[in-house]
Amino acid sequence: MLIAIALAVAVLASLPWWLPGRVVALRVKVFNRINGDEDIPVPGDLVGVDRFKEVYSHPMAGGRSRGAALSDLFWYWLSPGPEMHQEHVEAGDRYDAVARTTRGLLAVPRAEAEELARRCAARTLDGVHGEVRLRDLMMPIWAEFSYELVFAEPCPREARELIVGNADDVVTALKCCGLRHMERRHRLTRYLLGRLSRVRIPLPADLSPQEQAFYLQGTFFNTAVVQLSEAMAHVLMVLAQHREVQERARHAGPRYLDHVIAETLRLYPLFGIAHRVTTGDIELDEHTTIPAGSVLCFNYPAFHQAGVADPDRFDPGRFEQPAKELNHIPFGVAANRPCPAWRLAPIMMRAATREVLRRYALASSAAHTRSLPNRGPCLLTPLNTPEPARPSPAALAWMRLRDSWEDVWRSLVQLVLGTYMVWDARRRRLCERYFLDR
Repeated sequence: MLIAIALAVAVLASLPWWLPGRVVALRVKVFNRINGDEDIPVPGDLVGVDRFKEVYSHPMAGGRSRGAALSDLFWYWLSPGPEMHQEHVEAGDRYDAVARTTRGLLAVPRAEAEELARRCAARTLDGVHGEVRLRDLMMPIWAEFSYELVFAEPCPREARELIVGNADDVVTALKCCGLRHMERRHRLTRYLLGRLSRVRIPLPADLSPQEQAFYLQGTFFNTAVVQLSEAMAHVLMVLAQHREVQERARHAGPRYLDHVIAETLRLYPLFGIAHRVTTGDIELDEHTTIPAGSVLCFNYPAFHQAGVADPDRFDPGRFEQPAKELNHIPFGVAANRPCPAWRLAPIMMRAATREVLRRYALASSAAHTRSLPNRGPCLLTPLNTPEPARPSPAALAWMRLRDSWEDVWRSLVQLVLGTYMVWDARRRRLCERYFLDR
């Protein structure tokens, strides 16, 4: 009896070290079974690392949603109005119109963007200290930033709450840590419908008011807020777990911090898989052709790690050499729907990071993974005190232990909710039905 109890206790105590990994593997199997095997992985057997950019940039690799079962999943997670999300609009006049509008809204002087990011960060950080979840801390910053970028006026509290609620709901569902709560998203849509006349540049005239609201919501108050919050959480987690890098970044010039951000996005790319549908044949050689209608799944983490010595090690020094010598495309490729904020995002991130480092010492012992489902637990210790206290080893040990056990429960939640949402998305077929009606 005692042996059985001791064995049960040992198994229970070991759960954080083996269960989450097994559950992730099971989730991948369930995902693949439900989603089917329609995709062509890149890099993979057909297209190697050496031809990754070539195929990604090919004119026939420009289809985005139509004809891919994967699109049903992303439309499901990003709805409402996924057909008007800039990333999902097929090439043509409509895509050109929304892309042109996005570029117009992002066309702000560098100094103005830096100051806006710094100001939004300062307002959010005032009075904050102790343990935080970095993704949660960052979302109000980028909600206010995006609002002022679009409307050229300070973000009201009501709007910030609606934007953060929508963005948090989207990213939580995407990570399968919670189900969608569509009313949160609908509230933001209704708010934006009442603000269309206040946008600082004209919106595409051939879009209905509902589509204009969906466009703003998807591009600026969903993708921009989520991706910037995730990117900043990764950068700050890296600094919290590499004290020597944190100290150097606090005192060095902007070039070093740029290297830190670039290496962070190499190691923790914001995109896992970017899928594209071929709109025509792609001839690889005289014997091999990727046929039209194929779904190409471009694997960012695999590409970023290829050809790099010790790829799992964080080393900002890699970027002392020209970035073109590395497999590094954190914002996509210029020829195939790059992130429209690819120039502006690093500038904004650097300004916000410097504001955090000016105020705090950061420390974290929590797990740091690309998907960051734990939202980045971190201890913030104010620097503007006579003798700033360092986090105690006990506090960091407790953070690590708690995070490990949270991961056990979280992995089970992700398995159950992820399986349901993938099934529900395939049942609803939002993308497929949209194109069938056209």
